[in-house]
Amino acid sequence: MQNLSRYHRQMLLPQFGTTGQERLSQAVVAVLGLGALGSCAAELLARAGVGTLRLIDRDFVDLTNLQRQSLYDEADARERIPKAIAAARHLGEINHEITLEPIVADIRPENILELLAGVDLVIDGADNFELRLLLNDAALERNLPWVHGGCVGTSGQAMAIHPPHTPCFRCLVNPVDDADASGQTSSSATTPATCDAVGVAGPAVHLVASLQAMMAIQILLGEREVLGSQLKLVDAWSGQIRAMDLSRLRETSDCRACQQGERLWLSGQQTSQTTVLCGRNAVQISPAHPRPLDLHLLAHQLAPLGDVRPNPYLLRFKPTGYNCELTIFRDRRTYIEGTEDPTLARTLYTQFLGD
Repeated sequence: MQNLSRYHRQMLLPQFGTTGQERLSQAVVAVLGLGALGSCAAELLARAGVGTLRLIDRDFVDLTNLQRQSLYDEADARERIPKAIAAARHLGEINHEITLEPIVADIRPENILELLAGVDLVIDGADNFELRLLLNDAALERNLPWVHGGCVGTSGQAMAIHPPHTPCFRCLVNPVDDADASGQTSSSATTPATCDAVGVAGPAVHLVASLQAMMAIQILLGEREVLGSQLKLVDAWSGQIRAMDLSRLRETSDCRACQQGERLWLSGQQTSQTTVLCGRNAVQISPAHPRPLDLHLLAHQLAPLGDVRPNPYLLRFKPTGYNCELTIFRDRRTYIEGTEDPTLARTLYTQFLGD
């Protein structure tokens, strides 16, 4: 049971009160992706007293993250701590009374429903467009509310999506080719804007994440009607904030996902095993059938073949004779840094991991 006195300033607000704070303390929220938006939103929800945060991310902390991902520090980057682990550690120091469930995993069609089991709401902290469409399918399948957020440059957007009451994410980006990897609609499908390619301002991230956190709190407090079906568009540089009313979009879009029940991403029909990580000169290989890997044994096996640097969560390996570095996770998922060639990445993966 949480000590509610720490939330006194928040409980003074008529929208919260004691009853509202108790509702937050009983809520379970999953944060999918703990990069800029996800880590910031998670911190706000932890400070607000959301009872359980399930923290899911596949990546580790990198020095380039620290410009905008304020939850992490240089020690996390130096040690390449997985973001889920680092986030749980720091959030536990902020609020030791809440439950934190860190999960280092690549979110895929075969595991997303299990990862979201028992949650009341999901925060979109995704770093790619495919994951948002997978989340959209899973949310439709479970009638699960989630809060979308996207940010690139100095601008961003946020929207509460609550099946079956609001338009779904595919309604917003239909046709799919008209949206980019940042989650924001693009004027050209051939020139998508991503934060890795064109940059992102830290204050813009915090602005969008704050909107996401407030929308999540409103849903958890039972105030969904206040949100309606509005897409919030913000620009931190100009200070402009706009709201687009999309209440009629669900009825007029004839969406194949929320209107016709199509689940292309949840069924795995639109999911790739090899992903080029935009702007990072890296490729991710996800095994079709993940199984646990003994990192200590693997480090021993790879030691004669190059430079091996393990930690409790992953193993970094720079093979002799290659200008690439492999970051290998316990579920066999691997980042091959130093190339954007999927064929070379797959060759290295097979050579050193055997499958």
